[in-house]
Amino acid sequence: MEAQRIAVDAVVVLTDCDRDAAIAFIRRLYLSGVKDPKRLTFKGLQALART
Repeated sequence: MEAQRIAVDAVVVLTDCDRDAAIAFIRRLYLSGVKDPKRLTFKGLQALART
């Protein structure tokens, strides 16, 4: 879960987005098996850029 926390913090700082939205998306990625903070952050940034 440390990777998830790191990724959420990074996405929120970089995008100034809604923390709850970042948490929900990154949690889904984490639970699907992605455990690398860099990958979680990159995928989170991609998803939030599309919204």
